Amino acid sequence: MRNFGLIGGLGPGATIHYYRELAKAQSGEFLIVHADMERVRGYVERGDRDGLAGYFAPMIERLARGGAEVAAISAVTPHICIRELEKISVLPLVNIIETTGAEIRSRGYKRVALFGTRFVVESRMFDMLDGVEVVVPEQVETIHSAYMNIVNGGTEDRVTLTQIARQLPVDAIVLAGTDLAQVFDETNTEFPHVDCAKVHIEAILRALTRT
Repeated sequence: MRNFGLIGGLGPGATIHYYRELAKAQSGEFLIVHADMERVRGYVERGDRDGLAGYFAPMIERLARGGAEVAAISAVTPHICIRELEKISVLPLVNIIETTGAEIRSRGYKRVALFGTRFVVESRMFDMLDGVEVVVPEQVETIHSAYMNIVNGGTEDRVTLTQIARQLPVDAIVLAGTDLAQVFDETNTEFPHVDCAKVHIEAILRALTRT
């Protein structure tokens, strides 16, 4: 099994979730480097993809020096720079958007809505979901606020998001924020959905077993 490196800190709860799930799956040795969320947010809000990729690249180099052979980012929003980062990364990256898109298509979903930050929802996941129609709900601000409350440790917004999900004319909801895995799982999610964090972790585990 190859060694893994994770860029975390982009929602501490999500980082803990990744750690817990990878450890449960006996994924072998892995390292975590903690990114500065405020700095990352600045790059995202300015739309500075090259700057964000340039910030992550040295972190991936540090992971590689520590023995990592595969790397990933534990958040959706920073994937704004994934195309730029893949060009300069010293390690192969497990791309959450690519793996989520493959999962959506494999289930036959044609029309989806995203739950996550305002940036992710309005960006239609950076127009990288080939062959899938991505609807932008009218409740963008409510979804964003609910998501940020979850990032900060709240759980009460699960009801709000569930109510919105049931109203949307889509095949499924994409849980396009890895922190949503803290409040939604297979036992309590009452609408068709694709969990980005779950799909991403499964893809990471497959990547670690490749030779």
